[in-house]
Amino acid sequence: MKTIAVDASVAIKWFIPEVHAISATRLLHTNLQFIAPDLIFAEVGNILWKKYRTKELTLDIASTILEDFKRLPFNIYENESLLDAAWKIATEHQCTVYDSLYVALAQTEGCLLVTADRVLHNTFKTTPLTRLLLWVEDIKNIS
Repeated sequence: MKTIAVDASVAIKWFIPEVHAISATRLLHTNLQFIAPDLIFAEVGNILWKKYRTKELTLDIASTILEDFKRLPFNIYENESLLDAAWKIATEHQCTVYDSLYVALAQTEGCLLVTADRVLHNTFKTTPLTRLLLWVEDIKNIS
């Protein structure tokens, strides 16, 4: 089974009809193993909290989405095991350590990172690390 790293910008779209949600949902219909740093739980939780605070979601709906998210079949990697690689990526490419954790995971595991984060995607566009990133709308090209 092929492995792909998924960041929170994609995972949240499996539950909330946002821009790029249809493309993100295509991942759920593939034979891929999903991996992510454990940071993904905090990031998805924070996205849901913001949507609750701005009244885009009710507390019940946000809580249900969080519970459903926790049941997804991810292989989770501890942030600590990725931190040195993420730090190197962050300092060399002026990227947050948060985003660099996902890139470091893809690099370490030799797989693609699918993202719907335009800033993250563009940060690496002109670097050798661009080979690790897959824009959410290009999901149709993998399986």
